[in-house]
Amino acid sequence: MVTVIFFLFSVLPGDPAQMMMGQNDDSEQLTIVKKKYGFDKPISTQYFYYLNDLSPISFHSNNSEDYTFLSDGKYSATQLFALGNTTTVLKAPYLRESFAKQGKRVSQVLSETLPNTFVLAVSAIIIAIILGVLLGIVSALYKDGWLDKTIQIFSTFGMSIPSFFSAILFAWFFGYLLHDYTNLEMTGSLYELDDFGEAMHIKWKNLILPAIVLGVRPLAVVIQLMRNSLLEVFNQDYIRTARAKGLSEFQIIKRHAVKNALNPVVTAISGWFASMLAGAVFVEYIFGWNGLGKEIVNALNTLDLPVIMGSVLIIAVMFVIINIFVDIIYVWLDPKVKLE
Repeated sequence: MVTVIFFLFSVLPGDPAQMMMGQNDDSEQLTIVKKKYGFDKPISTQYFYYLNDLSPISFHSNNSEDYTFLSDGKYSATQLFALGNTTTVLKAPYLRESFAKQGKRVSQVLSETLPNTFVLAVSAIIIAIILGVLLGIVSALYKDGWLDKTIQIFSTFGMSIPSFFSAILFAWFFGYLLHDYTNLEMTGSLYELDDFGEAMHIKWKNLILPAIVLGVRPLAVVIQLMRNSLLEVFNQDYIRTARAKGLSEFQIIKRHAVKNALNPVVTAISGWFASMLAGAVFVEYIFGWNGLGKEIVNALNTLDLPVIMGSVLIIAVMFVIINIFVDIIYVWLDPKVKLE
């Protein structure tokens, strides 16, 4: 993934050093910037520089003129050993500096925005799980009835409506037309300045609309999956045996059916949660939510390549971690699954 990210953004037209300089055409200054960030080197050398920056164990030159020089302002590292002109260190991955934010570290940019996106994604997925599982169970219990058909129509609309359209619709309807009743704003982030502009305070009400909008599509998917999976489980022999023993429908659903019907739901939820961390771009931008998605849009508009590359890399790592976590959950849901 690191290789794909590096070469994908390296083939883009434009000079990264010139992007950092903006309208300044000072050739001498441009040469200094290229040397500082290694842009004057061949693409293969820049690639190895990038790997060295990301690697927890990295190698650095003792020459202050080299890009890999172990500068305190650049790396936070612990020296392991030195061999000749090269020092081996243990450090946190270095995601480089933003082009558009006057040398601000990408790791700092991500640390300021990723938690907001995480809060939004978790809130949205909780809404999708709770309502989706409950409505899916109700839909399966009343199969082909008016309640089932109503829920199916709702889930179909939920899967069909694009996030950017539903975000605009919700913001306009609940944040503008019904503002006097809902007390919700059209835009707003998790932390906002107080009326005196002195301190940042949490505004939980700003989370309601973007979380609902972001959770609508996974909610619709969970409803469909839960309903179909539960109907399949109801036809299994052990469910017939439970009914023959005289267990109530509530006990059958609680103790036997739901747990075994959750496997496809968990798979879908894991994929959606990982996608939310990357795909909340439209929702965050429309609602003015200061998260990773909005930061990616701003970075694309300014061609801030280090921020884009760092964001994509973090999202890729999230995908891997979430998928591993889901594999572990499968063992609890289905005893037949074993982790060697």
